[in-house]
Parts: sequence; C-alpha cells; structure tokens
Amino acid sequence: MPVQMELSRIIISEINDQQVIYLKEVEGDRTFPILIGIFEATSIDRRVKQYHSPRPLTHDLLVSIVESLGAELQDVVISELKEHTYFAKLRVRHEGELIEIDARPSDAIAVAVTCDPQLPIYVSEEVLNDVLGEQ
Repeated sequence: MPVQMELSRIIISEINDQQVIYLKEVEGDRTFPILIGIFEATSIDRRVKQYHSPRPLTHDLLVSIVESLGAELQDVVISELKEHTYFAKLRVRHEGELIEIDARPSDAIAVAVTCDPQLPIYVSEEVLNDVLGEQ
C-alpha cells in the first residue's frame, strides 16, 4: 500500500549539479531525500512559491496537454528504487481508464505541484523500507 507523502523541503545549490528535495510522510514521521537536477528543482521551487511565468514552461505544457485531451491527472507514485535510481509513475485517468506513465520522480513531482490543486504524491512501502533501511 503506497504511503502519502508531501514535499517538505527544496535545497537548491548553485555550486552543485545535484539539487535535493525532501518528501515527508503525511501521517507519520518518515522523510527522505531525492537528488534531482537544477531545472526540475527550479520548476518545483517556482510553483511552491507561486511564481508564474508569462509563457508555459515544460511542466505547465504537460499539464495543459493532458487536460486538453480530456484526461485528468490523478496522482504520482514513486514505485521503485533500483541501483540508487528512483522510478515514478504519473497516473492519468482518461475515459474511466487509469493510465500509468513512466516518469522521473523529479518531473512527476514538478507536474504534481503544477496542478491546481496539487496532486497527491505516494511512495511505495517497499521504496520507503529500502531507502530507510527498514526490513
């Protein structure tokens, strides 16, 4: 059963290639970091701070395309951790069918915070156990 998480912190460093976001369990205390790129970190940060661009950015475009096709963005699930790489699914509902789209967690979270209201973010219990060293 996936665990609902929320974005709790964004760390943007101008001197490092990798940026960090932290997800925190909504109904608990577990938290963990995900390393992401500067573009995704900036996009997430802009949305969280409610800065608006005069023209659509990449994640705005993706949300607009899905909505224009008559589909509804449902949620994000970080589903796997393989060789230190997280895998996510952006879940879209279209004509009653649930479609799972492979995505990098950073892009999926950027889409989640771009939506209004923001999409729920879930992490599989297996990923939490792997990253936090629980058995």
